[in-house]
Amino acid sequence: MKHSPLAFAGGTLNRLSESRTDNSIALALANSQTKVIAFAGSKPLLDMAEGQIKCWRLNSEALALDLEKIILLGSEEDGTMWLAGPSTVEIENLSPDIKAIDLRSIVAQGLISGAELGNLAYGAALNTWHTNNSFCCKCGSPSKMVLAGAKRQCSNCNAEHFPRTDPVAIMMVTHNDQCLLGRSPHFPPGMYSCLAGFVEAGETIEDAVRRETLEESGIVLGDVTYIASQPWPMPHSLMIGCYAEALTTSIQFDAAELEACRWFGKDELRSMISGTHPEELTAPLRGAIAGFLMAKWVVE
Repeated sequence: MKHSPLAFAGGTLNRLSESRTDNSIALALANSQTKVIAFAGSKPLLDMAEGQIKCWRLNSEALALDLEKIILLGSEEDGTMWLAGPSTVEIENLSPDIKAIDLRSIVAQGLISGAELGNLAYGAALNTWHTNNSFCCKCGSPSKMVLAGAKRQCSNCNAEHFPRTDPVAIMMVTHNDQCLLGRSPHFPPGMYSCLAGFVEAGETIEDAVRRETLEESGIVLGDVTYIASQPWPMPHSLMIGCYAEALTTSIQFDAAELEACRWFGKDELRSMISGTHPEELTAPLRGAIAGFLMAKWVVE
């Protein structure tokens, strides 16, 4: 199987959607080969023992998992099971070979990659959703995890609630040999990226791309083409990457959303990607879909 160049997109687990039961967690915990991803809040606990870095440990009491909140992620081809859940250990009391590291830093430092990073993203998104949805949104009563984490069910009205994914359109807007990039106030100094925004209810991806671009930059778009997608578990989004053709070029950006927005030529964008821009402007990491879209466009 070819691994995706996008971070978090390399998960290979069989999610066992048709065969999991409420007893699946107990069976997995009873197997000493089961792999466990633990979280301290939203931060995964990385195992750095013996000079290796892993996002999992074999079933271990040292993780002090909250047994009521463990989620079954799925199985590898050889049947090895993967679980995820919150640890009850305080970060300052972790053993020296366990480190709590946020997801962005894991990608930026290249600590985890490939299938393990995909599995980590899957576990992180589900863990966050279950943590934030312990009460029924219909009647307000406590809900419980069922089918080993595949859904939650209200203890009062029996309403079923399923893990949520938030779709986000992210677009490489181009006009001839120029592309439109913006700077959000929370970006690192000098970094520009593609415009992006959540897909709203009753909206197609194409409509979201056109609306968000118009709102943020004042640019009117024509054709929109889907390119690739990326799970983004912060907390549980799906980034939908597109190319979009600009019909206008005069920028009137929304200062409440962006602190800068401008057109870039291919040569300038290449220097940003390579880290040689004379003004020290930069692009996102290639592991992020924005960096992927930008790097793909400059070679076309």
